[in-house]
Amino acid sequence: MSQNYSYFAHKECEYFPCHKGADPENFNCLFCYCPLYALGRNCGGAFQYKENGIKDCTNCLFPHRRENYQKVIARYKDILGVLKRLEADNRTESGENA
Repeated sequence: MSQNYSYFAHKECEYFPCHKGADPENFNCLFCYCPLYALGRNCGGAFQYKENGIKDCTNCLFPHRRENYQKVIARYKDILGVLKRLEADNRTESGENA
């Protein structure tokens, strides 16, 4: 069964492929902005933090590999957990009931 929804290569994009050393024939643009970024140190990718505290994913190809689509999707409940914690923290800081 074909799973065309799980792979998209935007070869006309002026940044394609946006990571040096990436295989342009196997570069998935579906997660152009990585949903795992929000997981910080727990994203599972090859990242580093810059001196200014910004997460640098320049060397990470994890979400761009065709075979990792299901692995990225499987982490959505982790992302939802982060969002729920942030919302709870915001309610606490604003004095709302959790």
